[in-house]
Amino acid sequence: MNIQTPPDRLAPRAAGPARPSRAEAEAAVRTLIRWAGDDPDREGLVDTPARVARAYEEFFAGYALDPVELLARSFEETDGYDEMIVLRDIRVESHCEHHMVPIIGRAHVAYLPEGRVVGISKLARLVEAYARRLQIQEKLTAQIANTIAEVLKPKGVAVVIEAAHQCMTTRGVHKPGVTMVTSRMLGAFRDDPATRREFLAIIGGGRGAAGG
Repeated sequence: MNIQTPPDRLAPRAAGPARPSRAEAEAAVRTLIRWAGDDPDREGLVDTPARVARAYEEFFAGYALDPVELLARSFEETDGYDEMIVLRDIRVESHCEHHMVPIIGRAHVAYLPEGRVVGISKLARLVEAYARRLQIQEKLTAQIANTIAEVLKPKGVAVVIEAAHQCMTTRGVHKPGVTMVTSRMLGAFRDDPATRREFLAIIGGGRGAAGG
């Protein structure tokens, strides 16, 4: 029996203001350099605004990706395979939407197929599509699970993310070594304790090194 698609799944992104030009973005970086107390025209910083703009294109490439489209191509020739599919230890590189500093960790993704499976690289790309945006970890976890539930319509979905947040480790309370763990369980993973225990046992060997 297919799981219910959560109602908060994929609300369309509201149309925002026009995207600034690259020149405007680089000018903003120059302003931040001056605000920090340095001279953006000195030799070591003169090319920094352009480098930062290019880096941001990579850090936030997820805004240009359609997560649903990533899972659109699935396969039904599975010879009846209906056991758990788990992709463990997917590298997560995101940025906190409150301080714009890195969130580094790993994601574990699982689903119980209902006749359709997807290429495993697409699961990793789905994680990246949402991670490479300004995020909070709770929302990131839910977005990944909810999208798999909507597109593949499996019997269940489970997502666990473990990550270190530099907004906590390098500023503020300065608590290095702290890892945040979030989970989203849908369908059989929420309703069946045995299924949930099996998933947690499978990912158990990969836990505890979020920043590695």
